[in-house]
Amino acid sequence: MIDPGKYNVEAGVHKITDYRCVSRDMQHRSLKKRLYIHLDMNCYYAQVEQQCFELQGFPIYIGGWYKDNGIARGIVATSSYEARLFGVKTGMSAFEAEQLCPHIIGMQAHYDKYKLISKEIHRTLKKFSPEIEKYSMDEYFLDITWLKDKPRKYLEDFAQRLQDALFHEVHLYCSIGISYSKTYSKLASDLRKPKGITLVLNEEDVRRELWPLKLNEVWGIGSRRYKHLINEGVITIENGIKRGKGIFQKIFGGYFGWMIWDMIAGNDRARVLTEPAGTPEQLNYMHTFSDWTTDPDQFFGELCRGIHQLCYRMRGYGVRARQFFCYLRVQDAGKKGFGFRFNTDGYTNLDDYILYEAWRQAEPRLKFLLKNGEKMRGVGIGTVQLNTKKQMELFFTEQEGKRDFYLAKDKVINQFGREYICTAAMMNAVPGKTHFIERNNHEAG
Repeated sequence: MIDPGKYNVEAGVHKITDYRCVSRDMQHRSLKKRLYIHLDMNCYYAQVEQQCFELQGFPIYIGGWYKDNGIARGIVATSSYEARLFGVKTGMSAFEAEQLCPHIIGMQAHYDKYKLISKEIHRTLKKFSPEIEKYSMDEYFLDITWLKDKPRKYLEDFAQRLQDALFHEVHLYCSIGISYSKTYSKLASDLRKPKGITLVLNEEDVRRELWPLKLNEVWGIGSRRYKHLINEGVITIENGIKRGKGIFQKIFGGYFGWMIWDMIAGNDRARVLTEPAGTPEQLNYMHTFSDWTTDPDQFFGELCRGIHQLCYRMRGYGVRARQFFCYLRVQDAGKKGFGFRFNTDGYTNLDDYILYEAWRQAEPRLKFLLKNGEKMRGVGIGTVQLNTKKQMELFFTEQEGKRDFYLAKDKVINQFGREYICTAAMMNAVPGKTHFIERNNHEAG
């Protein structure tokens, strides 16, 4: 059998999904009140380089920087606060950055260095909490529930001691947010950068600190979703809390709308993930297209993409399924589209068997929707129940050679990346940037 190598089961799965606690194994079952710290190593890459080269106080930017005939090339990954005062921002070109600040210093990113220092940061944080989630190289969540009944001054001092310990160990500073939900602790840590400490412990704190924030400050509410909310007059966290979950369910659907509102209201019960999550109870792929489509070939391409992602993860986890669900989302937010379940002939994690049954039932539903003037805006595909058993089935056998084909395909993906091999039908998917940038791999500072 072909050895496909190491699977990256989180590739293409946005970290925000973990943060929203979509799956049951990522949230607390009890309603017990909790307390969290979110810690952000402000301008992490830039801080590290300033420390390494004694450039404290100098404006610098980090990225894939180089000079071409004396002209700066590349993209700014992050910049120091000194550079930001001149308007230098993440994502702009190195050339533009040097136009804004002629005396700025451009430096190459050294990710191995940042990873090593991140380990030192993690080691220091262990002195303050046994439950630490390394969300990225520069962001951490800590569960400090045992301190939830301590006075405000005690919590402020605790946060200050943590900041001082980090500065003593790695000579880097951070901002800290403390609150009773992971969402609120993260929002709080962004309020007073750099070196800030913000506590959001009660309703008065929420009204003062968080209510004025625009809803696109909440992870999961990107520009497109925010536009929908603006159209409904829901602009700030205050608006969202006062309008209630109904408006979010109207715009984003029953479950997802409820989930977003719960985050905005500070009701999420997220666990601090101290180790990588094990095999999920379910796997699914939900995707909203960048634009609507009435082209069956484009929709089929998107369904192929979703099943490819789902099956790759199933093979990575070593699980199979025989019962699945599929959802065809229409453009009109007030309509539900079509959702249905389907079975394969046996337990499998190979694309062909699942795609065959999914399309057999999706195609007539899609034709019905398009015939009635609907425009397609999204697709969902997922497992109803996973099976981890390896034994052969009596009435179902996968076609000889088909598993080797997919393992060989996975081997290419695992070694070189997804962009090097795909199903031809996926080339017909809806044009445009149909997927989020993976924010967890991006140091926004």
